[in-house]
Amino acid sequence: MLRRTFVALPLVACLAGCRGQRQFARFVAPGDRLMMGSHQAGSETFAPLVDEAVAKLLARHAEAPVQQVSYDAEGRPLPCPPKRICFVGVENKSAEDIGDFKDELYEVIDARILDSTVFAPLNRRFVEAGLRATRIRPDELCVPQRMRDFAAHLEREGEPIDYLLYATLTSGTTRENRDYERSYRLSLELVDVRSGAYDKQSADITKGYHHCRLSRWRASR
Repeated sequence: MLRRTFVALPLVACLAGCRGQRQFARFVAPGDRLMMGSHQAGSETFAPLVDEAVAKLLARHAEAPVQQVSYDAEGRPLPCPPKRICFVGVENKSAEDIGDFKDELYEVIDARILDSTVFAPLNRRFVEAGLRATRIRPDELCVPQRMRDFAAHLEREGEPIDYLLYATLTSGTTRENRDYERSYRLSLELVDVRSGAYDKQSADITKGYHHCRLSRWRASR
C-alpha cells in the first residue's frame, strides 16, 4: 500500500541573526529517509517497534497447535476460525508526550493484526461503544468480573471476543552531562477473556540525543 507522509520543514531565510523565515513542505516518498527528531521519538522509532512486537506475537500463536472443532461435507476436519481480539488501546508510560502518535500506533498495530490470518481484531468503534455502554474504563478490564461483563455485553451485541489486547509504551533514560540515550519498549499483552491467561511480547530500540554548540555568525550581504 502506497503511503505518503506530509512533512513540514523550516527554511531559514538567512543564517543565525536573521529575523525572517519561511516554511515549505514536501511529500516523503516510500524509501525516503524519515525525520529523526531532535528531542522526541517519531516514526523512525515507533515503526520498527510495532513491526517487531506484532511479528513476535503473531509468530508465537501461529506456531500453536490448531484445534480441530468442525468438519466439512466429506468429513475432513476444519481449523478453528481466527481468534477474535478486542484491542483496548495504547498506554503511554514513556518520558515523552507522544501526541497524535498514540492514535497512529493504535491504527498501525490494528492494521498489522487485521492483515494476519492468526487473529481477527474487533472494530475500534465497537470497542469504544462497548466501553461506553458498560461504563467500564479500559484499566478496569483486568478485574475478572468487569472483563466478563464486558465480554458478555459484546457477545449479546453479536461481537464475541476471545482476547483483550493492550499496548504499552515505556522508556528509560541514561544521561551523560547534556547528552543522553533513551531506550523505548513497546509491549503487547494478550489476555484470554475466559481463562485470564496472558501472553506478552516486546520490542526495544535505543536512540541517542546529543547536544552540540553552534557558533553564531552573520549572514553576508
